Amino acid sequence: MFDVQNLSYLAGRRPLLRDVTLRARPGELLAVVGANGAGKSTLLRLLSGDLTPSAGTVQFEGRPLRSIPPAVLARRRAVLTQQHPLALAFPVRELVLMGRYPHFRGQPAPPDHAVVQQALALVGLAPLAGRSYPTLSGGEQQRAQLARVLAQVWEAEAGFLLLDEPLTGLDLNHQHHTLEVARALVRRGFGVVAVLHDLNLAAQYADQLLLLRQGEVVAGGPPAAVLTPAHIRHAFDLDVELLPHPTLGCPLIVPVPRPAAVAPGCWPTPAL
Repeated sequence: MFDVQNLSYLAGRRPLLRDVTLRARPGELLAVVGANGAGKSTLLRLLSGDLTPSAGTVQFEGRPLRSIPPAVLARRRAVLTQQHPLALAFPVRELVLMGRYPHFRGQPAPPDHAVVQQALALVGLAPLAGRSYPTLSGGEQQRAQLARVLAQVWEAEAGFLLLDEPLTGLDLNHQHHTLEVARALVRRGFGVVAVLHDLNLAAQYADQLLLLRQGEVVAGGPPAAVLTPAHIRHAFDLDVELLPHPTLGCPLIVPVPRPAAVAPGCWPTPAL
């Protein structure tokens, strides 16, 4: 479990997070939502240990995060970041095998290669295992990176995945498939913390939501309690209506049409 108390982070003198408290538990998917610049990715980087808090504490499994040896932590939680710069022509299977590095010394064993194949099959990339990573589409690269982090914590008991915008570049089918994979992990007892932009997907798949605005918590709790018109208006400066989902027990969020945001006079006059 991640136990975060009164967490704040400053970039120079600029506060990116202020007094955030949350608990992320095994067996739950916690979605972090909010407008651009709300502090979502900063929060995930603090949970991963990439950043050091300016104030407050982050504990993982009852211990201060900073006190856990990196090799131990790497076998218990994996992180999918937004950016994946990799220009070298690694085959996809070799990229995914990188997720197994915390589990072997020297050379990978047959069980490591078996995990790689299972992770690739789970994300639907087994036929592309021999392809060069840079030749993949953006969505295929995202799925390959997901396979890598899955391979990293494949055998963990009550492990954790931290996913920063895992749906970037994915089509509608693979967006849902990725979140279905996350739900399958949750059913296995994993904890998942995912930064998501689509509120309807967050409402459909998450057990808990944390809604941020300019580095502060607007609301936290079950989707129905967090995704209210008032909370969404405060966080996104957007009026919405909530409709009952026709088949699921979650709210369906529909933006309210508003007058044109760009006045006609703002467009340049075409040259004659």
